[in-house]
Amino acid sequence: MLRRVTRYISRHALLRPKAKVLVCVSGGADSMALLDVLRRGGYECVVAHCNFHLRGEDSNADESFVRSFCDEAGIPCFVREFDTTSVAHDRSQSIEVAARELRYSWFAILAREQGCEAIAVAHHQNDQAETVILNLLRGSGLRGLAAMRPTSPNPVVPDSPHVIRPLLCTTHDYIVHYLRDIRHLSWREDATNADTSIPRNAIRQWLASRSKGEIENICHTADLMQGYADRQDGRSSRARDLVELYEQLRPYQPNQVEAIYDAMQRGESGKRFQMDGATLIIRKHSYIIQTD
Repeated sequence: MLRRVTRYISRHALLRPKAKVLVCVSGGADSMALLDVLRRGGYECVVAHCNFHLRGEDSNADESFVRSFCDEAGIPCFVREFDTTSVAHDRSQSIEVAARELRYSWFAILAREQGCEAIAVAHHQNDQAETVILNLLRGSGLRGLAAMRPTSPNPVVPDSPHVIRPLLCTTHDYIVHYLRDIRHLSWREDATNADTSIPRNAIRQWLASRSKGEIENICHTADLMQGYADRQDGRSSRARDLVELYEQLRPYQPNQVEAIYDAMQRGESGKRFQMDGATLIIRKHSYIIQTD
């Protein structure tokens, strides 16, 4: 997990080495894994925890859990309490929208105050797949199917430190395995996740029955859509470069486009990749193709 996430951070330039980062920690498995991996990766972590007071004593228990963990680990921890129901009523918003605006507004303020380079959230591949499917069911275009990017502006305060998603390279199942079987760390469960009357939760339950490969394929589709969107917008990005390479190699049904791209970036001359009916050979920062 550590190697996978640190490679992903480097590949997408999410953080500079040893950077100070605001880590948004709910106490659930995903955010606890994010905090653990970033600390082990050498980053200076500051924890932000929101208590929205939406789940009674469970909300307070989540707060106590995060506070205790950070105290024992010597991690700076900041907690903000919100009367989310009242705010939603006053703004004529849904609870979900109000909570999102409250937390991202506070994250922006706290990240600036603490001198953090970025705001790290714990979205992973299952979340990405949920977003793609949810947008597809609602009816969506290219950008909706592109879903979440590795980094993006704060959705509420765009000029604040960017939001980063270092766990988009892994699945929820692997996160749980990492915490339980490798790191032996505990976490809090959110009982509301079992409420399948909430569309996202229903999709989450369905995805739990799908294979790791199927989830990764949905995420790969989102990655491609990001590249096509960037190409349409005339924006330079890694995603666009990968899509353009994919289009060049499409007649050979490539399944290693990202590995080929990285080998070209590193100038690994002589490295070979087998494709359908052809062999691709790296030549410095380009390639040649030999047909079988």
